[in-house]
Amino acid sequence: MGEGDANGSEDVRAVLAAEDRRYRAMTDADLTTLGALCADDLSYAHSSGARDTRAEYLDKVRSGYYVYRRIDHPVERVAVVGDTAIVVGRMTADLEVDGTPKTIDNLALAVWTRGAGDWALLAYAPTSLPA
Repeated sequence: MGEGDANGSEDVRAVLAAEDRRYRAMTDADLTTLGALCADDLSYAHSSGARDTRAEYLDKVRSGYYVYRRIDHPVERVAVVGDTAIVVGRMTADLEVDGTPKTIDNLALAVWTRGAGDWALLAYAPTSLPA
């Protein structure tokens, strides 16, 4: 993506907007929006090391296994290559996992893909901060 690439900056804005909608849907437990933002072949990793498919993740949010109270997601970098985008940043959150309160603070990598026009989350991977 070159500096003068108007489409590139438009894509970056669209991906960042999708990231914002995703995190808002997580805290609101808005399954309709969350489902629409997740690709069918989503791979969603958690800081626990567990990994969910799209259906597994949505079921866990629906059932209250994951209840997000607060999420901050500062972004360091967005790179768009063709119909794929990566978002590099951080995710800090207060949540409940199966009824147990947790606070997490991770580096985060989100991979978005543009299929039929809208950006969809293809993969998410948190990484613990270095000691």
